[in-house]
Amino acid sequence: MPKAIKGVLVECDPSIKAIILKIDQDKHDYIVEDLDDQTLVIKENQLASLKARLEEELANTQQMPEESGSD
Repeated sequence: MPKAIKGVLVECDPSIKAIILKIDQDKHDYIVEDLDDQTLVIKENQLASLKARLEEELANTQQMPEESGSD
């Protein structure tokens, strides 16, 4: 018998989608379906966890601007 999985449609830039695909590649815990270059269906019960992992990945890859010494 077929089994239905609740999902959330997520639209994002291709660069963000690539990071999500990288996060999902090990355990396949998040993505239900990869629809196109900018759209994914994510498991509804894993959305909050994926957001946290994505924010962590973005924080690790983005560099903070240097402080200027003018006070």
